[in-house]
Amino acid sequence: MPTILAIETSADLASAALLHQGALISDASGGVVTHSQTILPMVQRLLAQAAISLTQCDAIAFGSGPGSFTGVRTACGITQGLAFGADLPVLPIVTLQAMAQDCRERTGADKVLAVLDARMGEVYWAQYEFSNGWRTVVAPVLSGAEVVAPVGEVFFCGNGLRAYVDAFERDGIRRCGLDDLVPHAAQVARLGEKAWARGEAISAREAEPLYLRNKVALTTSERMAKAKETA
Repeated sequence: MPTILAIETSADLASAALLHQGALISDASGGVVTHSQTILPMVQRLLAQAAISLTQCDAIAFGSGPGSFTGVRTACGITQGLAFGADLPVLPIVTLQAMAQDCRERTGADKVLAVLDARMGEVYWAQYEFSNGWRTVVAPVLSGAEVVAPVGEVFFCGNGLRAYVDAFERDGIRRCGLDDLVPHAAQVARLGEKAWARGEAISAREAEPLYLRNKVALTTSERMAKAKETA
């Protein structure tokens, strides 16, 4: 069984997890100004709790995105720094799949559409189906909440449901009630273990965040034009 350290900072919740000898331990902190100040102490506490050093890990998994621009950069940067220092490979894990994994662990759902609040009136979303592993039905997309289109009947989960309630009160949407769910390192670690078994580890140098939004903010003229389009 591999030992996987996991880091996730793509949303307001910062978390770290350690999968060691089949046991999973984790730590999290919400509402912080900067995740970069909280993740390393979490990692140190988890390693100390398991009585191992970083070099005894097999790989470091991280939530690669989509998510907060700063958040996914933070997770990737910290992961690269730790991996370079300990000479470890890394495992990029899509945050939306980690949310689908969390939903399945809580509800048993095998058809899940994960919706993460992207701010600025938009959401990140993707649809997955589980059958001896996750299959991507709809790859990660950035769009307005009102145009999220499930393929067949699925469980919806994620904090995007709470952020845009009106948009998701439509026929055919089967919500699982997890409207506060955001990516967590515990599921990143679980998915990292599977990715490790499939031989998907890469070098720290190859690690990259998954961005779906090219711009962090719109200009004043762009906001005005977008407002006219939706008026």
